[in-house]
Amino acid sequence: MRDLTALPDLTLALVQTAPVWQEPAANHAHFGALLERAAGADLVILPEMFSTGFSMDAAALAEEEDGPSRAWLLAQASRLNAVVVGSVITRAGDGSYRNRLYWARPDGSCAHYDKRHLFRMAGEHEHYAAGQERVLLELKGWHVRPLVCYDLRFPVWSRDPHDTDLLLYIASWPAARRNAWNRLLPARAIENLCFVAAVNRVGADGNGYPHAGDSQVLDFQGEPLLAAGEDDGVFRVTLPAQALAKFRARFPAWRDADGFELKG
Repeated sequence: MRDLTALPDLTLALVQTAPVWQEPAANHAHFGALLERAAGADLVILPEMFSTGFSMDAAALAEEEDGPSRAWLLAQASRLNAVVVGSVITRAGDGSYRNRLYWARPDGSCAHYDKRHLFRMAGEHEHYAAGQERVLLELKGWHVRPLVCYDLRFPVWSRDPHDTDLLLYIASWPAARRNAWNRLLPARAIENLCFVAAVNRVGADGNGYPHAGDSQVLDFQGEPLLAAGEDDGVFRVTLPAQALAKFRARFPAWRDADGFELKG
């Protein structure tokens, strides 16, 4: 583990709301208005497929890699002087469709992560190609690992071999399975000795499935720092960097973790 004693605190803004079904322009306007409340945050987090809702109509809704939703995220990042994160239905350069999380920076650069675990119970694996690469990103010295929804159920993919400080999950997690969401998130925080931030949507989607929200931020012991419940809005929290540094120094369970190599 690296030295965290000089790491600054990190302020997050979680945007929990109901996307307009399959209407990117309407969602750009809707989220744009909400982001007025995110000013001053370092990292602004939107739900999975924020521009359309969680849709399997990839062929009709996919944007090119330099499409309007990616451009919109970059414009918001510049406006807020913050990193802005959300996933978009994207047609990759190889022609496949991806559930792609964009990490839009205020300097105009953009990284991405393609969702690895595709939710077969909704047929996601029949419409999208799975990502193959884990991604670790840096913000103000923090190491942040972005993940998407169903990835939460797979602890090996979330496991930290790279000194992660913040696990970031964006989701469209239905209310019918909120118990799993609320139990797995603390587990990921505890086992990785890191903060966890998770953003879900609220409201019913175009298929009639209700979503209960439960966006939250947890500390490295799985204790809640923020719990949005079922409310619609923007929720802010600041992560105390030195609390993380002190806990890892006092309880270095990472030293006894099992090594592993991912294949396939």
